[in-house]
Amino acid sequence: MSVTTRILTGEALAAALDDVARLRIAVFRDWPYLYDGDLDYERSYLTAYQSPGAVVVVAEDGGRIVGASTGAPMADHAGDFGAAFAERPEPLSQIFYCAESVLLPDWRGHGLGHAFFDAREDHARRLGFRYSAFCSVQRPADHPLRPADYRPLDGFWRKRGYAPLPGVVASFSWKDVGQAEATDKPLQFWMRAL
Repeated sequence: MSVTTRILTGEALAAALDDVARLRIAVFRDWPYLYDGDLDYERSYLTAYQSPGAVVVVAEDGGRIVGASTGAPMADHAGDFGAAFAERPEPLSQIFYCAESVLLPDWRGHGLGHAFFDAREDHARRLGFRYSAFCSVQRPADHPLRPADYRPLDGFWRKRGYAPLPGVVASFSWKDVGQAEATDKPLQFWMRAL
């Protein structure tokens, strides 16, 4: 396994959008997201990461994209998440949103999660952001599709200096695998100073 990471911009990003979209659909189909993804929606969603200040980091093995991580200024997502931060003292203009990290199972446990956070946090620092935040879906502990061996990533995130923000919860809607309609899901925000 010879995995490399790189930041995609411009034409390289445009050329990789379909691969990253398919990867997001595959990884987010599993617990805890259970996302029944749509390629057209994913393509549209990912074009937002061509904006100034955004970053897309990919992990490649032999030229194949096996992981991807995205980030953007939180102000770019104010419509989705601004209300969740309304009572926080940190202005959205100072928060960098580490949006998603997706990695195929065979490449997990080899430091790529750290590489993804390092790249996004370094990017945020270069742009002058003071905080880094992300959100994670909250599912009931007794959810019928929760795998018996599931280990949440809370410990990993805490080791990186992140902590959950009490009461800072957003709601986002998507269609779960096996469901006919999209439903709202609670997303807990975590944050750290950079």
